Amino acid sequence: MPQPSAQVTAAEISRIAGVTRATVSNWRRRHADFPEPSGGTESSPLYDLASVRAWLASHGHASAATPSEELRTTLRLRAQGGRGTSEDLLLVVLAAADRPAEELTSVAQLPDAELLARAHDDATAAAGMVAAPDPVVRFDAGDAAVLRALYACVRDEGGQAALGVLAERELEDSAASGAYQTPAPLADLLARLVPGSPVRVLDPACGSGSLLAAAARRGARELYGQDSLPVQARRSAVSLTLTAPEATVTVRAADSLRADAFPDLLADAVLCNPPYGDRDWGHDELAYDPRWAYGVPARAESELAWVQHALAHVTPGGYAALLLPPATASRASGRRVRAELVRSGALRAVIALPPGASSPLHVGLQIWVLQRPEPGGPERKSVLFVDTVAEASATDPSGRGGAPSTTRTRGGTRSASVDWERITALALRAWRAFLEAPDAFEGDPGVAYAAGVVDLLDDVVDLTPARLVRASRAEVEPEKLAAEVDAKRRNLVGAATSLARAAEREGWTSAGSAAREWRTATASDLARGGALTLLRTVPEGSRGGRAESGSEERSDVAARSVLTGSDIARGTGPTGDPAELRGGTAPVVAAGDVLIRAVASGDGPMARVAGEEDAGALLGPHVHLFRPDPARLDAWFLAGFLGAEENIAGASTGSTVLTVSPGRLRVPLLPLEEQRRYGEAFRHVHALRREAQRATRLAEETALLLAGGLTGGQLLPSEAEAAARNVRDEGGDSPH
Repeated sequence: MPQPSAQVTAAEISRIAGVTRATVSNWRRRHADFPEPSGGTESSPLYDLASVRAWLASHGHASAATPSEELRTTLRLRAQGGRGTSEDLLLVVLAAADRPAEELTSVAQLPDAELLARAHDDATAAAGMVAAPDPVVRFDAGDAAVLRALYACVRDEGGQAALGVLAERELEDSAASGAYQTPAPLADLLARLVPGSPVRVLDPACGSGSLLAAAARRGARELYGQDSLPVQARRSAVSLTLTAPEATVTVRAADSLRADAFPDLLADAVLCNPPYGDRDWGHDELAYDPRWAYGVPARAESELAWVQHALAHVTPGGYAALLLPPATASRASGRRVRAELVRSGALRAVIALPPGASSPLHVGLQIWVLQRPEPGGPERKSVLFVDTVAEASATDPSGRGGAPSTTRTRGGTRSASVDWERITALALRAWRAFLEAPDAFEGDPGVAYAAGVVDLLDDVVDLTPARLVRASRAEVEPEKLAAEVDAKRRNLVGAATSLARAAEREGWTSAGSAAREWRTATASDLARGGALTLLRTVPEGSRGGRAESGSEERSDVAARSVLTGSDIARGTGPTGDPAELRGGTAPVVAAGDVLIRAVASGDGPMARVAGEEDAGALLGPHVHLFRPDPARLDAWFLAGFLGAEENIAGASTGSTVLTVSPGRLRVPLLPLEEQRRYGEAFRHVHALRREAQRATRLAEETALLLAGGLTGGQLLPSEAEAAARNVRDEGGDSPH
């Protein structure tokens, strides 16, 4: 049976051929035999993949697709006769992840019959490792090409990359909407909000397993998960087995509310990012369920059902942290359950996050931290409320008042930039201070406030942090605030002057009537050729995660700062906490290294060249380091092309959060002297962006101080300015 063809976009063609989008556009205009669109729209045409590949081969363009792209394409071209499911392929990933590269190469080169037999044996053996509900594995001749691409992807990019492609495809084919991965920094924050070192952790809506992985990084050794989607449950089981080999992993596929797979489990902690707005969660059939100790949730309050499910599964005194939509804190239908959660002392904290923290990206979600009451335990008289939104807006270098900067993802959704270091620090600082002395907690003006239980139990029981966190500037002395505003204003004037000077510099000319074309190589190719070295921080206990050459564990970690992705975005020096490395193996940054943020976003630069002020810092866990050979690659040239928007998009995977695969980034093959000319131009761009960030940040901070001082009563409008305006109005200069 002939294989069905697939359709690809111009961007996918550029990745297959190893050229830029502009080159593909030029091919379309200049070559009459270039394939005609076979679908899509006039503005976004689609092309038949088989025809495109034939055309590229006839014009001498060998495929430059990465192993994950090849796997993705092969899945789309899969023969109709192929019987193996994505869940079976996930098991193959688990079996292959621990094999040496040479063995995986040999397997991928086996004849079809031997390859199918080997994959069947691998998947069957792995099924026992993750307690697969259906241990029967089925592969036939139609699956050979997919299996070959799968083994190659695991060999070159690792098991997690292959898992992402398989789950992405399965979720596209299913009717599963709203199945999103919790961003790693957010998962880490939820795990860190649980005091102590819980050993047994449950996630009843585990998805891809990111929350349980975060718990494992903090020492959890018994991981329990459940998800209503079988492919997500299997993916989570395989992923956790790869990333937490020391842990006991148990994942089941079923609806946790209707068919609890762990009815007798009492965990040390529960972490959960449940589905939102589900009116068909089982309200009628579960009306008398013993889990509703705080009141039967209304039909529109599925989130409060998940809250009580979590509390029912923690030991007395144990904690649960859930990510919930903001309406849960204020909807009238949930008032009685909220009141009982507050009255009983089960609700300990509500932390508001800025929009963009997780899907849905336009909504500012909230973290609810709960503690199951202990019989005869201490009375809890207050609840902590933390609002990270205002603080994140005040320090947002984009100057847009906290509106998240976004970038397009593969599926057309958008992902947002969030200052996770700042948000994490604010939330943990307030939470830890509150835990230490709840009754004596004085709060952090404008950020954190401890509200008394009695004050919260009114007619609405509105638990929205923004409403309860009181304005802070009213407590500042007028003279002190006026001096602060004046100093900030002078700094702003200086920054505006520097920005004007940077904007006047020129370092580029027009390419003429057509964009320049060039051949490119991937960073992996350049690394194999010795032109650069790829380095990264390897978490402690990661399975199958080999440290690139040059990574070394430091004995003086505690004395060093850590360079983070947010430092790159904000243009600051290293600000990370060495404790966040959690005993991992971290390379030391050297001047001239090129640093790339591992999570793609549109807020601030993605790349920078390390200066002397960065030298000696440890590489953060979400940053890739490229160390070029200066005799072959110019650092600024490399940073400029590696951090380009199109390059980052082509090398990124994911839906909610785009994760950059460093080896897939592409670099033009140019002589060193020409690289240096590009490098100098990129220096100009960097200087312009740095000055613009500084000026917009100072402008926003100055405006916030002025507005807060005027509304708080510490600052008064200038009588001279008012008189001058009256004169202008009387003279006819008024805009009205």
